[in-house]
Amino acid sequence: MIEAAITITEGKIGVESIENILALGKELLDKDIELLDGVEDVLKALHGKYRLVMATKGDLLDQERKLNKSGLARYFHHIEIVSEKQEPEYRKLIKHLDIQPNQFLMIGNSLKSDILPVLNIGGHGFHVPFHTTWEHEKADANIDHQNFKALENIREVLDFIRV
Repeated sequence: MIEAAITITEGKIGVESIENILALGKELLDKDIELLDGVEDVLKALHGKYRLVMATKGDLLDQERKLNKSGLARYFHHIEIVSEKQEPEYRKLIKHLDIQPNQFLMIGNSLKSDILPVLNIGGHGFHVPFHTTWEHEKADANIDHQNFKALENIREVLDFIRV
């Protein structure tokens, strides 16, 4: 944000404004993590019965911070933080897990980076929409694929997976 402010103001931003930007950043870092309703229940139900993997994208330190604050890290066999979630990253993850693509199920809220790449490589994708989705993650697609399920909420996962 500071870099953007410097660019926008052509280097004329004042110290007070930079201090305000830093305070906003620190406030964001201190915010509590809000878990989506049902997420921990589903993780508890699946933990120990399946190898659960968190695959997320973004800044490494920020993603690690959020995962640690969430208290959910204990449920995961493996955590993968990448800069992009596209077919090559999913292929690499599947190879690391030593499984076949048809043994991999991705549950996510982004059709573009969670679901479509996994379906394209032969995996399964369950889409759980979220009321806010980053514009970059939106995909205009009606998916007609045998390995795809559109769910209303995360708890519906348990209707399709043996526990």
